[in-house]
Amino acid sequence: MTTYRIAVMGGTGPQGKGLGYRFARHGHDVVIGSRAAEKAAVTAEEIRARLEGVDGAGEVTGAANAEACADADVVLLAVPWDGHDELVATLPLAGRTVVSCVNPLAFDKRGAHGLVIDGGEGSAAERAQALAPDATVVGAFHNVSAVGLWGEEDYLDEDVLCVGDSDDGKAVAMELARAVTGREGISAGKLRLARQLEPLTAVLISINRKYKVHSGIRITGLEHAPHAG
Repeated sequence: MTTYRIAVMGGTGPQGKGLGYRFARHGHDVVIGSRAAEKAAVTAEEIRARLEGVDGAGEVTGAANAEACADADVVLLAVPWDGHDELVATLPLAGRTVVSCVNPLAFDKRGAHGLVIDGGEGSAAERAQALAPDATVVGAFHNVSAVGLWGEEDYLDEDVLCVGDSDDGKAVAMELARAVTGREGISAGKLRLARQLEPLTAVLISINRKYKVHSGIRITGLEHAPHAG
């Protein structure tokens, strides 16, 4: 298993904290990023407390956003859509694999729905790639429940769909998925398909509210693929 040093932007939020915990639990070193280093340090300590007694866990520290990225192999974007562009533009992302799980969503009386980005011709992941052209941006982990990530189960019973224009970049995200589901993530197409994955989270939110669950996505039929097993 390849291990990485992962900087989690938005690491003090539920999704970032949960993913940081899962990555560290399975041997990756994690730096929680935040606008305030002190806030990042508090979350890092919370994750370390959850990892007590876990053999082979990675190190977890906290730092201000740009500092957290400085020595990272992988940068995870788990930040709110509001303010996304301003933050990404300030980060040292060149030469790094950037995994975006940002979901541009809105909520009204009818429930959650996806925002239309760039007239329907864009997504948060594509916006990150445009802002950081020398990085390799991949979309993944959009549809994974923050509650499940912070839960007690060893692995979540779902699949992680990974999209990107670089096979090498997707391979990194697919490997990181093992920390969440216990199996490799699924290569689900080019980066532009983040336009479908990001708002799909609104569908899961609607399911969760209706059935009082924390739903996930499973892809069937892959056991018949030539590379299966």
